[in-house]
Amino acid sequence: ATAHAIGLPVDLTHVLAETDVVPLPTYAFDHQRFWLDGSGGPDLESLLQQAADPSDASFWAAVERGDLTALAETIATEDTPADQAIDALLPALPLLTSWRRQRRRQSDIDSWRYQDTWKPLPGVANRGMTGTWVVVMPTGDIVEPWQDACVEALAAAGATLVPVPVSTPDVDRDLLGKLLREALAAAPGGDGEAVEVAGVVSLLAFDELVHPLYPSVPGGYAATVALFQALGDIGLRAPMWSVTSGAASVGRADLLRSPVQSLVWGFGRVAALEHPQRWGGLVDLPEAIDERSAGLLVAALTTAGEEDQIAVRPGGVLARRLTRVPLGDSQPANPWQPFGTALVTGGTGALGGHAARWLARSGVGNILVVSRRGLAAPGAQQLVDDLTELGAQAAVVECDASDRDALADLIDAIPAEYPLTTVVHASAVLDDAMINDIRPEQIERVLQAKADVAYNLHELTLDLDLSAFIMFSSFAGSVASSGVGNYAPSNAFLDALAQHRRGLGLPATSIAWGAWAGGGMADGPLGELLHRHGVPEMTPAAAIAALHQAVDHGEAFLTIADIAWERFAVAFTATRPGPLIGDLPDVRRLATAETVAGVEAGDGPETLQDRLAGLPAAERLAVLLGLVRSQVAAVLNYASAESVDEHRAFRELGFDSVTAVELRNRLGSATGVALPVTLVFDYPTPTTLAEYLFAEVAHDDVVTPTALLDDLDRIADSLDVVARDEAARMRATVRLQAMLSRLGQDSGGGNIGRHLDAATDDELFSMVDKDLGIS
Repeated sequence: ATAHAIGLPVDLTHVLAETDVVPLPTYAFDHQRFWLDGSGGPDLESLLQQAADPSDASFWAAVERGDLTALAETIATEDTPADQAIDALLPALPLLTSWRRQRRRQSDIDSWRYQDTWKPLPGVANRGMTGTWVVVMPTGDIVEPWQDACVEALAAAGATLVPVPVSTPDVDRDLLGKLLREALAAAPGGDGEAVEVAGVVSLLAFDELVHPLYPSVPGGYAATVALFQALGDIGLRAPMWSVTSGAASVGRADLLRSPVQSLVWGFGRVAALEHPQRWGGLVDLPEAIDERSAGLLVAALTTAGEEDQIAVRPGGVLARRLTRVPLGDSQPANPWQPFGTALVTGGTGALGGHAARWLARSGVGNILVVSRRGLAAPGAQQLVDDLTELGAQAAVVECDASDRDALADLIDAIPAEYPLTTVVHASAVLDDAMINDIRPEQIERVLQAKADVAYNLHELTLDLDLSAFIMFSSFAGSVASSGVGNYAPSNAFLDALAQHRRGLGLPATSIAWGAWAGGGMADGPLGELLHRHGVPEMTPAAAIAALHQAVDHGEAFLTIADIAWERFAVAFTATRPGPLIGDLPDVRRLATAETVAGVEAGDGPETLQDRLAGLPAAERLAVLLGLVRSQVAAVLNYASAESVDEHRAFRELGFDSVTAVELRNRLGSATGVALPVTLVFDYPTPTTLAEYLFAEVAHDDVVTPTALLDDLDRIADSLDVVARDEAARMRATVRLQAMLSRLGQDSGGGNIGRHLDAATDDELFSMVDKDLGIS
């Protein structure tokens, strides 16, 4: 059953005796699921609150406040007046208050806990491929076996392939742009010009060898980023799909073999939000190559609908889902019991400092904090003093943990009486930009601090008997948002490394954190972005409690974040469907409420054209201005469109490069126009932006032939009125002559104007009546 659940082929004839075959019940093929899907529902605390009697609410409110008098008045009866109740409650109130607060905090923590699950996609099948597909693949001595199999599968499905082989150590975005143009011009049907492309498939992630100029960056990953940038540079808008093998795990028995290739998954999640029209998705392939899996790759690329994070396994196609996993009252089977030495990277930072103090409180006797600056780092000496006061031996040691040899020497020097049993990796560097502006040296800097250190710790502790290997990852890598295209990949790597270690039977826990209050990345642009989109800060005490529970329960990878879904879901799905979050009960309820209320998530191009059709120019401009203001309000979380000053500069309203791209994407979806990334800087106020959109989508009369004929009918009905007024009759004659002359010129009838010049007024009106079919 386990093998079948993770997609491995199962042949029961080898283990079961031969017997009669009976038909399955018909509902088995009805594609209706009656099983619990793990997406969770309202937590117990919420259900109790909904069903609670008002007096119960008063009771628990008094308990939480520690208000003895109010509590006594709440439970007082004729037999037990309030003054007597006070005497009985006095010794019990502190215990009740403590219990209630713990329940509240646990309820909060349970609402923050999410894990990845993989949902089977029934009905996704290989129905062939059409059109021209560009396939970009690495060259070199080491070739992933799946590479040739992918190309063969696409060709066998009927696609016209344009292969673009790439030497990843030598390529950059400019060279990739040149190679793409040349390949498209030489493609079948190109005739020296670029052909129309249905899609782009990148196999570059298969190349895991390090880049010769940037030793922290895999060459295939660097080439993937450059490819996506180059596709934008040459104006190729066909969706790009990135294919990996072993970068995802769909279950405990499915080993995540390649944390390195998971970098592409972190990148792709951001690309989908920044460039929703140009990003196709991610597909992970199994280890073994077989004809069925190759066919399912074709199916994933062509028939998976809105799904964009897909795993192909021999048993079928699965899609990634974010699922809430509350602990409730469950207790750990083997609680974590720390001892010996704990090594903490990034310990002088805000989050690392919280982790180090937690370790001391948990009973770790020796804490080694690793910092590039040692005791010169801000707050280092205070941290040592705090840890000592909590009962631990502590030292802040100067060491660059990305230097494998230096870290090895440090680990070897740990005394035998305090063996290294716990690793906490909390160091990070934030050097972000929008995807189009990311440079290789930025990628190097971030991966060196986050991914290199994690992998060094992994390799150097393989022979040690660790009880915990904890990594601080980020919501940016597991769920993503715009503007973190250089930060998300390193965090996705940490999450993948934890799953890789767990598959090898080693301890590992990676937490993709939302925003923490009181320091860390939440103090910078990333935290501001998360808060604006509905991911508020968590208190450090509650976050640390959630971390301890995750380690206690042996969790390999969790996303822990306080998410206000009524805000985040809107931002996350503003320009592109978000199936990743679609099965969460909170998101389902929001979708249902929107459907029932008839609320539109945003105008699509067709809806917008319908609204503009037949309106005078001034009213069309007003509609577009209203669209701009409403989308600005949604991006910046203003109360309403009316709160947006139409003449105020976007910079003054609070826009930065991230929110500018989000607004661009929203307006692009609404208008169907490819808008520049620099939109809000080129057109710096809502008014000027609306005028630009007017020029793009509404400068021509959006009047249908039917509407024009209706207008002519109304004119014909009014001709008798004009005929009785000689002056009005003459003005109408002149205008009708001009319009008919223009109509004749547009249709090639150059003599119509001369006939009109010689016609009398009565002949002209008769001609108009005849043309309109009313004579």
